[in-house]
Amino acid sequence: MLVPLDKIEVTGQVGALDIKLETGRMANQTNGTVWIQSGGTVVLVTAVNMATSEPRDFFPLTCNYLERTYAAGRIPGGYFRREVGRPSDRETLVSRMMDRPIRPMFPKSFCDEVQIIATVLSADEHTNPDVLAMTGASAALHISNMPFNGPIAAARIGMVNNQFVLYPTYKGIAEDSDLNLVFAATRDAVIMVEGSSQFLSETTIAEALEWGHEQVAPMFDLQDALREKIGKPKIEVVETVKDDEVINLVSDNFAADLDTALTIPEKMARRSAKSEIKGKAVKFIEEKFPEEPKRAKAVGEAMAALEKKIVRNRIVEKGIRIDGRDLTTVRNLSMEVGTLPMTHGSALFRRGETSALAICTLGSSRDEQRFETLIGDDSKRFMLHYNFPPYCVGEARFLRAPSRREIGHGTLAERALTPVLPSAESFPFTMRVVSEVMDSNGSSSMASVCGTTLSLMDAGVPITAPVAGIAMGLCKEGDDYFVLTDILGDEDALGDMDFKVAGTEEGITAIQMDIKISGIPADVLRKALSQAKEARMLILDDMKKVIEAPRAQLSNHAPQMQVVNINPEKIRDLIGPGGKNIKAITAETSADIDIEDSGKVSIFAPTLDSLKKTVEMVQYYDQTAELGKNYVGTVKKILEIGAIVEILPGLEGLLHVSQIDVERIENVTDVIQLGQEVTVKVVEVQPNGRIRLSRKAWLMEQAGQEVDLDRFKMPSGGRRDSRPRR
Repeated sequence: MLVPLDKIEVTGQVGALDIKLETGRMANQTNGTVWIQSGGTVVLVTAVNMATSEPRDFFPLTCNYLERTYAAGRIPGGYFRREVGRPSDRETLVSRMMDRPIRPMFPKSFCDEVQIIATVLSADEHTNPDVLAMTGASAALHISNMPFNGPIAAARIGMVNNQFVLYPTYKGIAEDSDLNLVFAATRDAVIMVEGSSQFLSETTIAEALEWGHEQVAPMFDLQDALREKIGKPKIEVVETVKDDEVINLVSDNFAADLDTALTIPEKMARRSAKSEIKGKAVKFIEEKFPEEPKRAKAVGEAMAALEKKIVRNRIVEKGIRIDGRDLTTVRNLSMEVGTLPMTHGSALFRRGETSALAICTLGSSRDEQRFETLIGDDSKRFMLHYNFPPYCVGEARFLRAPSRREIGHGTLAERALTPVLPSAESFPFTMRVVSEVMDSNGSSSMASVCGTTLSLMDAGVPITAPVAGIAMGLCKEGDDYFVLTDILGDEDALGDMDFKVAGTEEGITAIQMDIKISGIPADVLRKALSQAKEARMLILDDMKKVIEAPRAQLSNHAPQMQVVNINPEKIRDLIGPGGKNIKAITAETSADIDIEDSGKVSIFAPTLDSLKKTVEMVQYYDQTAELGKNYVGTVKKILEIGAIVEILPGLEGLLHVSQIDVERIENVTDVIQLGQEVTVKVVEVQPNGRIRLSRKAWLMEQAGQEVDLDRFKMPSGGRRDSRPRR
């Protein structure tokens, strides 16, 4: 007997989107499942938790965003024709955006394993499923029994004709918008920001976030309405019992030593000093409680709490940070270009104890990255890859595939530089920059932005303006907020915000913000943006002292490039049967050749000599017959009235029987044969392109006779030649 499927749904409008939240129809063995839909875009989000009996000192949350190509009516490329292997960069980036606002919304003592999977089941060409997945994750957790302190809402803000737009379409973002800003917020404040802009001011970015936060208010109401209908009672979280006695003993006996250690400006020396103090504290507690060895495990927590207290109190009371700086000073800068001798461009950028070696490589359009998306195949000509090897933080561990963090940091830096890149028409190279982090002590992603700018300029890439980036931090004590410029790694770990801002002198090009507290007031956000601008201008001034503008010439090691325009009708001859001719050219010169239907031929060669040779070989197939010039041609066809002779690749002319010899002949084959090489003179090029040849004129010239080309032209009303094939 058929029975109706049970489902519960709520609907509403947020901005210009009609939103539906539904549960109960499928995936009912989870802790929480939500079907979120707008138009033809559907994302199914599931949330599952597995309880643990063992206490943990971390929260094992995993967020996965999956795009299925069937959602857009497409079959995956590749041999297996299915989604296999590692997730795409886009899936990884959206997974990170899901994780970042959700993780702080759980109690610190909650350590069950939680997995959130957002699967795109259907996708139209208008609504981007990424922000729906983020909101759907919140809704699934909100109706579940997990102690999630939500809800949160996510949205994208665009800016078209100086007007903010909520949930802009794919086309709107790609073609019309000066802003692409994804944010997540609670009812009270924005807690996560990720995006890029076309040199918008700090004031505009702040206004966009304030406006967007107001617009998503209905999304909170929808989630609350769904919870009222189906929500489960929340798990009661038992707060971790702290060993106050051990904490007090550590504070009383080691606070002074730790305070001294936290004035050591060098990261590794400071780490060593802290480790030594912790060792002494563990030994002290073990001797204090010889019959209770487990109590020594509380030393780590006690030391962490004491360190946080010391660092933050020093900021609040004295305005002094770990390395002795005030709240707004940027660490010492040093930078150089041309670091590596054989690369196309390179630079080393150092800020304090953070340094990045950026290497630029130029290639042809064939080197562009091509990838599949739900709305079709796409490509990009600029790639920025960020590597974070273990040695940069003094560690030894296995090398693996790029982590989510590495992909995220590389994409952030890539977004920062994209607005200043030259157009494909003016600079048709593919550009790849790799940022190798050499040392890390705070914001290696922003060091990568600066290093990439320098390496591009060193390679001679004509960027429109230099780009620099800085990371800002925050310390909130009571009702007071202290914004920190250029944070250290320890300040990131102990602080309340990680706020990265990159841009030019004109404005912001990329931004990323994560908040560890419930939110920050709008005026604090504006202060952080203003402080970041001051630091960015300082860094840009120092970068100009090293290299003021992109080099006028490409490196000798970079590919040489030239555009040649040929007759579109000659493209087939240039390519040759089965690509024979073009393959022969590339094999001999090691050049890459891109041919467009318009006749535009872009040549990328490894050396200048190779470029010149390639240009000559390409132009060989685009030659035109020159009146009066002698050519050695090949007889391609024997006719009753003469022969067809190919004098240039794909260019043929008629050698009339009367022009084969100085003496009259009866049959063409009496003098020439099929496939024979003959020397002929071009005696006429008609307006319609027909070419008339004469072996007779060449023979007369060889005999010392004067040749008058007018005598060899076809007389008016004479027998017509057949049109030569091209």
